[in-house]
Amino acid sequence: MTSAMRQKDIRPAPAEINYKGFRFLITDRPSDQSILMYIQELKKHKVTAVVRVCEPSYKTDELKNCSIAVFDLSYDDGTFPPNDIVEEWFKVLKTEFNHHPEGCVAVHCVAGLGRAPVMVALALIELGLKYEEAVELIREKRRGAINAKQLAYLEKYRPKSRLKSKNGRQNSCCVQ
Repeated sequence: MTSAMRQKDIRPAPAEINYKGFRFLITDRPSDQSILMYIQELKKHKVTAVVRVCEPSYKTDELKNCSIAVFDLSYDDGTFPPNDIVEEWFKVLKTEFNHHPEGCVAVHCVAGLGRAPVMVALALIELGLKYEEAVELIREKRRGAINAKQLAYLEKYRPKSRLKSKNGRQNSCCVQ
Protein backbone atom coordinates (compact mmCIF):
# COMPACT_ATOMS: atom_id res chain seq x y z
CA MET A 1 0.00 0.00 0.00
CA THR A 2 2.97 2.28 -0.55
CA SER A 3 3.90 4.43 -3.53
CA ALA A 4 2.07 2.29 -6.12
CA MET A 5 -1.20 2.75 -4.24
CA ARG A 6 -0.60 6.45 -3.68
CA GLN A 7 0.27 6.91 -7.37
CA LYS A 8 -3.14 5.51 -8.33
CA ASP A 9 -4.89 7.81 -5.85
CA ILE A 10 -3.40 11.02 -7.24
CA ARG A 11 -4.22 10.38 -10.87
CA PRO A 12 -7.12 12.49 -12.07
CA ALA A 13 -10.39 10.75 -12.86
CA PRO A 14 -11.31 10.35 -16.53
CA ALA A 15 -12.52 13.69 -17.89
CA GLU A 16 -15.27 13.90 -20.49
CA ILE A 17 -15.05 17.00 -22.66
CA ASN A 18 -18.15 17.90 -24.69
CA TYR A 19 -18.23 20.60 -27.31
CA LYS A 20 -20.60 21.12 -30.25
CA GLY A 21 -21.82 17.53 -30.06
CA PHE A 22 -18.31 16.07 -30.07
CA ARG A 23 -17.37 14.01 -27.01
CA PHE A 24 -13.87 13.16 -25.84
CA LEU A 25 -12.70 11.22 -22.79
CA ILE A 26 -9.21 11.99 -21.48
CA THR A 27 -7.77 9.24 -19.27
CA ASP A 28 -4.52 7.92 -17.94
CA ARG A 29 -3.11 4.68 -19.34
CA PRO A 30 -4.68 1.39 -18.32
CA SER A 31 -2.65 -1.76 -17.76
CA ASP A 32 -3.40 -5.39 -18.52
CA GLN A 33 -4.45 -5.66 -14.84
CA SER A 34 -6.86 -2.73 -15.00
CA ILE A 35 -8.21 -3.14 -18.54
CA LEU A 36 -11.58 -4.61 -17.49
CA MET A 37 -12.27 -1.71 -15.11
CA TYR A 38 -11.08 0.67 -17.85
CA ILE A 39 -13.58 -0.87 -20.32
CA GLN A 40 -16.42 -0.41 -17.79
CA GLU A 41 -15.51 3.29 -17.60
CA LEU A 42 -15.36 3.55 -21.40
CA LYS A 43 -18.80 1.96 -21.73
CA LYS A 44 -20.28 4.51 -19.29
CA HIS A 45 -19.18 7.22 -21.72
CA LYS A 46 -20.24 5.32 -24.90
CA VAL A 47 -16.63 5.24 -26.16
CA THR A 48 -16.26 3.74 -29.64
CA ALA A 49 -12.50 4.27 -30.07
CA VAL A 50 -9.39 4.61 -27.92
CA VAL A 51 -6.44 6.62 -29.20
CA ARG A 52 -3.13 5.84 -27.53
CA VAL A 53 -0.67 8.73 -27.81
CA CYS A 54 1.94 6.93 -25.68
CA GLU A 55 3.79 3.70 -26.26
CA PRO A 56 1.55 0.58 -26.16
CA SER A 57 1.74 -1.05 -22.73
CA TYR A 58 -1.31 -3.31 -22.66
CA LYS A 59 -3.04 -5.84 -24.89
CA THR A 60 -6.00 -4.52 -26.91
CA ASP A 61 -7.91 -7.81 -27.34
CA GLU A 62 -10.45 -7.03 -24.60
CA LEU A 63 -11.18 -3.59 -26.12
CA LYS A 64 -11.64 -5.07 -29.60
CA ASN A 65 -13.90 -7.81 -28.15
CA CYS A 66 -16.13 -4.97 -26.89
CA SER A 67 -16.17 -3.33 -30.36
CA ILE A 68 -13.89 -0.51 -29.24
CA ALA A 69 -11.36 0.39 -31.95
CA VAL A 70 -7.78 1.17 -30.87
CA PHE A 71 -5.50 3.58 -32.71
CA ASP A 72 -1.81 4.09 -31.95
CA LEU A 73 -0.67 7.69 -32.50
CA SER A 74 2.32 7.75 -30.19
CA TYR A 75 4.66 10.72 -29.93
CA ASP A 76 7.29 11.86 -27.41
CA ASP A 77 6.26 12.69 -23.85
CA GLY A 78 6.31 16.38 -22.93
CA THR A 79 6.19 17.47 -26.57
CA PHE A 80 3.54 18.29 -29.16
CA PRO A 81 2.43 15.99 -31.99
CA PRO A 82 4.22 15.98 -35.35
CA ASN A 83 2.09 16.87 -38.40
CA ASP A 84 1.54 13.27 -39.53
CA ILE A 85 0.11 12.39 -36.10
CA VAL A 86 -2.18 15.44 -36.21
CA GLU A 87 -3.43 14.43 -39.68
CA GLU A 88 -4.07 10.87 -38.52
CA TRP A 89 -5.89 12.14 -35.37
CA PHE A 90 -8.35 14.13 -37.48
CA LYS A 91 -8.91 11.16 -39.84
CA VAL A 92 -9.77 9.01 -36.81
CA LEU A 93 -12.12 11.67 -35.41
CA LYS A 94 -13.94 12.22 -38.70
CA THR A 95 -14.42 8.49 -39.22
CA GLU A 96 -15.54 7.81 -35.65
CA PHE A 97 -17.91 10.76 -35.36
CA ASN A 98 -19.41 10.06 -38.81
CA HIS A 99 -20.01 6.37 -37.98
CA HIS A 100 -20.98 6.97 -34.33
CA PRO A 101 -22.44 10.50 -34.01
CA GLU A 102 -23.47 9.85 -30.38
CA GLY A 103 -20.18 8.16 -29.53
CA CYS A 104 -17.18 9.35 -27.60
CA VAL A 105 -13.48 9.07 -28.49
CA ALA A 106 -11.16 8.28 -25.58
CA VAL A 107 -7.56 9.43 -25.74
CA HIS A 108 -4.82 8.64 -23.26
CA CYS A 109 -1.15 9.09 -22.62
CA VAL A 110 0.61 7.82 -19.49
CA ALA A 111 -0.97 10.15 -16.92
CA GLY A 112 -3.53 11.90 -19.13
CA LEU A 113 -2.04 15.35 -18.46
CA GLY A 114 0.12 16.17 -21.50
CA ARG A 115 -0.16 14.45 -24.84
CA ALA A 116 -3.83 13.37 -24.55
CA PRO A 117 -5.12 16.83 -23.51
CA VAL A 118 -3.12 18.43 -26.36
CA MET A 119 -4.91 16.20 -28.89
CA VAL A 120 -8.31 17.13 -27.47
CA ALA A 121 -7.31 20.82 -27.46
CA LEU A 122 -6.48 20.57 -31.18
CA ALA A 123 -9.95 19.17 -31.86
CA LEU A 124 -11.59 21.94 -29.80
CA ILE A 125 -9.61 24.58 -31.71
CA GLU A 126 -10.74 22.99 -34.99
CA LEU A 127 -14.32 23.22 -33.69
CA GLY A 128 -13.98 26.97 -33.16
CA LEU A 129 -12.58 27.59 -29.68
CA LYS A 130 -9.63 29.89 -29.20
CA TYR A 131 -6.63 28.01 -27.81
CA GLU A 132 -7.02 29.69 -24.38
CA GLU A 133 -10.66 28.57 -24.18
CA ALA A 134 -9.77 25.03 -25.21
CA VAL A 135 -7.03 24.80 -22.57
CA GLU A 136 -9.29 26.31 -19.90
CA LEU A 137 -12.09 23.82 -20.70
CA ILE A 138 -9.66 20.91 -20.39
CA ARG A 139 -7.95 22.23 -17.25
CA GLU A 140 -11.33 22.61 -15.51
CA LYS A 141 -11.46 18.80 -15.54
CA ARG A 142 -7.74 17.90 -15.72
CA ARG A 143 -5.91 20.22 -13.37
CA GLY A 144 -2.27 20.59 -14.38
CA ALA A 145 -2.87 19.51 -17.98
CA ILE A 146 -0.67 20.80 -20.82
CA ASN A 147 2.89 22.02 -20.18
CA ALA A 148 4.49 25.29 -21.37
CA LYS A 149 5.98 23.81 -24.56
CA GLN A 150 2.61 22.27 -25.48
CA LEU A 151 0.83 25.53 -24.67
CA ALA A 152 3.15 27.45 -27.01
CA TYR A 153 2.39 24.92 -29.76
CA LEU A 154 -1.38 25.31 -29.27
CA GLU A 155 -1.03 29.10 -29.34
CA LYS A 156 0.61 28.89 -32.79
CA TYR A 157 -1.75 26.20 -34.14
CA ARG A 158 -4.09 27.41 -36.88
CA PRO A 159 -7.31 25.47 -37.53
CA LYS A 160 -7.98 24.13 -41.02
CA SER A 161 -11.72 23.32 -40.68
CA ARG A 162 -10.91 19.60 -40.38
CA LEU A 163 -13.98 18.71 -38.32
CA LYS A 164 -16.62 20.74 -40.12
CA SER A 165 -18.38 17.84 -41.83
CA LYS A 166 -19.91 16.10 -38.82
CA ASN A 167 -22.64 13.60 -39.75
CA GLY A 168 -21.69 13.93 -43.41
CA ARG A 169 -22.94 17.51 -43.73
CA GLN A 170 -20.46 20.02 -45.05
CA ASN A 171 -20.92 23.53 -43.72
CA SER A 172 -21.20 25.63 -46.80
CA CYS A 173 -21.37 29.34 -47.22
CA CYS A 174 -22.99 31.16 -50.06
CA VAL A 175 -22.63 34.88 -50.69
CA GLN A 176 -25.34 36.45 -52.84
